[in-house]
Amino acid sequence: MANKLISEIPLPKSIANVFAARNISTAKDALSLTEFELMELLDVGLTEVRSALSQISEIVAPPYKTALSLMEQRLQNEHLGGHFPTGLKGLDAALRGGIPFGVLTELVGPAGIGKTQFCLKLSLLASLPTNYGGLDGRVIYFDVESKFSSRRLLEIGLRSFPEIFQMKEMAQEMAGRIVVLQPTSLSEFTQSLEQIKVSLLQNQVKMLVIDSMAALVSEEHEQGVRRQQALSWHISFIKSLAEFSRIPVVVTNQVRSQNHDQASQYSFQVQGRDGTIETPTRYDSHLVAALGIHWAHAVTTRLVLEAKSGQRFIKVAKSPISPPLAFPFHITSSGISLLSDEGIELMGPEINSIHCQGHNEIINFGMESLH
Repeated sequence: MANKLISEIPLPKSIANVFAARNISTAKDALSLTEFELMELLDVGLTEVRSALSQISEIVAPPYKTALSLMEQRLQNEHLGGHFPTGLKGLDAALRGGIPFGVLTELVGPAGIGKTQFCLKLSLLASLPTNYGGLDGRVIYFDVESKFSSRRLLEIGLRSFPEIFQMKEMAQEMAGRIVVLQPTSLSEFTQSLEQIKVSLLQNQVKMLVIDSMAALVSEEHEQGVRRQQALSWHISFIKSLAEFSRIPVVVTNQVRSQNHDQASQYSFQVQGRDGTIETPTRYDSHLVAALGIHWAHAVTTRLVLEAKSGQRFIKVAKSPISPPLAFPFHITSSGISLLSDEGIELMGPEINSIHCQGHNEIINFGMESLH
């Protein structure tokens, strides 16, 4: 709006002609000068200058918004976009209804912690009829690491919704709504993304799951600039798919070791008198989410799945509507289940840290219980 032409602003003809004669053609040109500079340049009085500037400012300046109007607009956007319940009561309450529509939700954590289990449950829920809390539609599931298990999916369905999945025809219909793609390269993944736009246009797909994005990129690109270049197009495209289709998009991410340079960037580390970095508290794990800072900014909600002292937690590490909270959970034959609906409030470095203490032990125990 700053480049709006003075000739397009309804000023009195006399003053508009003076602006034109002095080569002040845009609103930016006029507003960049002081009142006294304009008086001298235009050879008019202070009253006329102030009146002209007032009219120009009113046209080009964005209208003000009150806190109340912003809140009402946000509520309206949430109503239009909506949230998809995960079935985890405490987590859904923290996220004001569940996984948000129209944005990226990331599940990050070490291997075997339960990310794919969560994706299977979400996919199953999305395929269900609306009277069962589902979205009554198709799910596109990118199974990059070949971890998708139809048997496990049906087991979760049978344990969670026996009235549906005990009927063979209904079980087949629900499972048939989940379309599994297994790209073997980043180029195959790119082609598939472009092709599913048609299904999104026809409003057939109700959820998109990518498990996992990090595995796709790491196969063809090393860490650093090349990885970020490979990611940039996909970040933009996936975000546009989410925004355009207004469906929940869930993407899993891996973890990697944090190097020394990255460790020194954290606020809980202090600099000693000799200039060295001191870390007053040592954690059992120095893990960070893979894919880097550009990806981290692209996701709207980040859920971290971690393990501390033999107990799994699902943590709301990033959300525009929820404080940082952690919920203990376990994995049963019916999928992920919270041990408590009361979230544990997190502060400081605990919000972004990723623990895996005792992870191997609980994974082995959990997997044995699923067979």
